[in-house]
Amino acid sequence: MTDTQSSAFVPLLAAKRSPTQIAVLVACGALFLAASSYIAVPMVPVPVTMQTYAVMLVGALAGWRYGALIVLVWLAAGLAGLPVLAGGAGGLAPFTGPTAGYLASFPFAAAFCGWIAERGWTRRVAWSFAGFLLAQAICLVPGALWLSTFVGPAKALAFGVTPFLVGAVIKAALAVCTLVVIERLAVGRASAP
Repeated sequence: MTDTQSSAFVPLLAAKRSPTQIAVLVACGALFLAASSYIAVPMVPVPVTMQTYAVMLVGALAGWRYGALIVLVWLAAGLAGLPVLAGGAGGLAPFTGPTAGYLASFPFAAAFCGWIAERGWTRRVAWSFAGFLLAQAICLVPGALWLSTFVGPAKALAFGVTPFLVGAVIKAALAVCTLVVIERLAVGRASAP
């Protein structure tokens, strides 16, 4: 293990977990993602939600494998028709409509956030923020590319990227702050008598 990896902070990977614990972890993560989908600002054709914030946190807290798995379970629940996606959507339509590119990118963004956490990036504020901004790009680029097949490249950029840039910076900063708080609480609990 390298020095960077030894300084990683991935609390949900801190110990060996039983299959039952993993199932509970995945279910809780998927519920967190579902809840984040209901915090939305309606926009057309793609709403602004807290999904990317939740995707980043799930990855950073659970590691790249479990982070991606949690997102895949959440997406499978949405595809099965459960109202777990933005605005309570579910079923096939979100996976074939304008938002499909964003949804398809989420497991990759979670895996990336888990990967950087496992390498210690999230222990440093600047690196963590940069990593979370990259994760936002992992969501926006494929999302806009897919959206462009519906509305063309110029409108995809205007409606599928530009309105989300400020939110991406805010959500990346919020994810950094959340990890700092969680780490301080974890360290405080570990040092308590």
